Amino acid sequence: MYTLPKIERFNQNVLSKYNIYNSVFITLPFDAIDNTGVLLPLFTDVCENGFKKQKTPKEIVEFFSEKFLHSANEADKIDLMFRFIQYIERQIVLFDAVEDAAFPVVNNMEGRGSLRDIKEKTDARGKKEELIDFLENFNVRTVLTAHPTQFYPGAVLGIINDLTAAIRENDLFEIKQLLAQLGKTPFIKSEKPNPFDEAVSLIWYLENVFYNTSGDMVQYLQKNVFKGNSIQNSLIQLGFWPGGDRDGNPFVTTDITLKVAERLRTSILKCYYVDIRNLKRKLTFSGVDILVAELEYKLYRSVFYSRGEIYITLEEFKAQLNKIKTIVIEQHQSLYLDELESLLIKVNLFGFHFATLDIRQNSKIHDAVFKDIYDFYLQSNESVFPKNYYDLSEDDKFEVLSNVKGALNPNDFENEMTRLTIESIQAIKVIQENNGELGANRYIISNNENALNVMETFALIRLSDWENPTVDVVPLFESVDDLLNAHNVMEQLYTNPVYANHLVNRGMKQTIMLGFSDGTKDGGYLMANWSIYKAKEQLTAISRKYGIKVIFFDGRGGPPARGGGKTHKFYASLGPNIENNEIQITVQGQTISSNFGTLDSCRYNLENLLSAGVTNQVFAKDENKLSEVDKEVLEQLSDLGYQKYLSFKNHPKFIPYLEQMSTLKYYAKTNIGSRPSKRSKSAQLDFADLRAIPFVGSWSQLKQNVPGFYGVGTALKYFEDNGQWDKVQNLYDNSMFFKTLLENSMMSLAKSFFPLTAYMKKDPEFGEFWQIIYDEFLETKRLLLKIAGHTELMENYPDGKASIQIRERIVLPLLTIQQYALLRINELNKDNTPDENLIKVYEKIVMRSLFGNTNASRNSA
Repeated sequence: MYTLPKIERFNQNVLSKYNIYNSVFITLPFDAIDNTGVLLPLFTDVCENGFKKQKTPKEIVEFFSEKFLHSANEADKIDLMFRFIQYIERQIVLFDAVEDAAFPVVNNMEGRGSLRDIKEKTDARGKKEELIDFLENFNVRTVLTAHPTQFYPGAVLGIINDLTAAIRENDLFEIKQLLAQLGKTPFIKSEKPNPFDEAVSLIWYLENVFYNTSGDMVQYLQKNVFKGNSIQNSLIQLGFWPGGDRDGNPFVTTDITLKVAERLRTSILKCYYVDIRNLKRKLTFSGVDILVAELEYKLYRSVFYSRGEIYITLEEFKAQLNKIKTIVIEQHQSLYLDELESLLIKVNLFGFHFATLDIRQNSKIHDAVFKDIYDFYLQSNESVFPKNYYDLSEDDKFEVLSNVKGALNPNDFENEMTRLTIESIQAIKVIQENNGELGANRYIISNNENALNVMETFALIRLSDWENPTVDVVPLFESVDDLLNAHNVMEQLYTNPVYANHLVNRGMKQTIMLGFSDGTKDGGYLMANWSIYKAKEQLTAISRKYGIKVIFFDGRGGPPARGGGKTHKFYASLGPNIENNEIQITVQGQTISSNFGTLDSCRYNLENLLSAGVTNQVFAKDENKLSEVDKEVLEQLSDLGYQKYLSFKNHPKFIPYLEQMSTLKYYAKTNIGSRPSKRSKSAQLDFADLRAIPFVGSWSQLKQNVPGFYGVGTALKYFEDNGQWDKVQNLYDNSMFFKTLLENSMMSLAKSFFPLTAYMKKDPEFGEFWQIIYDEFLETKRLLLKIAGHTELMENYPDGKASIQIRERIVLPLLTIQQYALLRINELNKDNTPDENLIKVYEKIVMRSLFGNTNASRNSA
């Protein structure tokens, strides 16, 4: 049967359906307002035509008010803007639901990158044994984080879920009801969520999506590749940050950490209970029914009648299931064996922990905590540290840290941060006792600068009455300088006898985290990505030298500027000089809902990650190697991009522009996440303290997307000007890594829209600075189209491009309103007696439009 091209499947199943359901939606009145839906399409047209004629957002709003409003006074304009925002927020939800419903039709679920594709390629190339060996040793770990890049409350997420199902069934009555419900459901949280709230909302995805998807994937491989033999390896793992990530979040307490771990355990037991209930209806035969009923009873007690007590151990649970399996095979002709096997697979994957709760803290906090503990020991006359510890050389400090032991009591410390840090280590012990070792066994040090940061953290753990800790210390390297030096840091650790012995106890594995977000913020797009690639090569080499299996954990966000975009392509392009036994990535915000929010999208994206590992290690094991010439070109490109980005970042108007012309300061005022938008409490904006999310998000709200392209054009132009274009062209044509890097940059350009802020070029203070950004945008766009041989951005991803275009059209009125509000705030602040109440109203407009624009971005689009 002929399959339509992807873009045609998109147009039929997404674009056409959205237009139909949107026409129904805009006729629905909410809050006794019946003309907003009529006026909004008119306003969208006025915005599009206005920007084509180089009108400012202020001119566009005022023209619309005069032409279409009976009364153009400020109160009426404000009222209409709020109503438009209300509609647009819901249009975005509608488009999300339509796109989710069409996902398996638009994307070929059995095509390239799928498990079926892996199996068929393996069979065709005679590599079955290699594939089996790979699957017994490889892992994919998706780590859900609560970083605030999506703002839907739980009630709205529930409506999206129901709406997706109704659209898939073409149930117009149900769709109409859900759209009406959507119109009356608040989108804004009245209070900031605490970390436990964030955890509960993300556990929904674990229970409803990851649990079944992961089990189905492993079962497919067991049946079709392993011919029914069990896979012992936990091929798919889940990680979790809400409740454990303390970096810059004062609201994560020890109590919350323990509550989240308990909730994770309760959730997985509940999933097992539901499965056992279903099995009980099928396994009704003699000798089996009693055993199933016993499991059901014990799980029920553990989930619903428990105050933390568990009435069955993991070992007992597995043993009983295997006993049932044996009886079913030997006495009952393997009846319902598939369903039983499905549960056994999930128990093997998720144990009693469901997801591993990572603990994370910043090295700067550790420095202060460690000093406090040092002072405490000096005052108590315990000879744990020498008095001159801080005067010692690094080698001598290592020697001291290698021999420390103790049993710290958090209550001995007045400083809250010291107490919480010691408690967080002790919480890991408690979680391991309750949920198993995989419940929490990693301590991540963000902003890790040197080997002492790791050794002092390791010492803190051992001082918590834990001489041989069953926990991995994971350094997170983020800045350009730290990435450059990372391999030297690790060699210092590998050659320290005590740390080396710790690694022996941990199976000779060392996890290292690499941060794309802060790397881009620090060094620009090309330098961040190339620095991480080089760091991985150097860390692989040094780890192999000492017989250590290094595991890279990538802190990737949704947009390309934060390491996102076509992520699986990066992993498929790594080559043999980068260890790739596991793919570990952070998933956050709208990337969770867009890439892993439904059973179909979750399976598709998990299979693509798994396939990337197979491609790299089975099908193209010694391919994707960058030659020395390739590396020289990449080095030169990243250095040129870095210099351009540094001069931009050091421009005297850089910080003032972000503060005065973007939405940066409004991130701190939103109730979107429990974590503050910057690490320090100072009123002054310090670039180093600024978190990557509000930084990248502020450029996105301006539709300038600087972190995803700035410096790329300048770097490529150097080669063009010097008659060396063939070098970068060859690199693009032959290196999947470089091609993916530039394709993701094209996505950033495709989501930019400079007419929105073109009025700024006339601004006496910021006009020249805006022009610098725009010039680099134009040069980058010209040269990326040249290197790709395209006439339009993303023309090789027509469905992705179409999705972005529709989303951008939906939010154009929202962005126009936001810019209008920012302009009015600046005008009002220049008055001799500013109207504070009116300023607050416009600030609220800015924040409301910030929500909708971010939700619409679906950075994976």
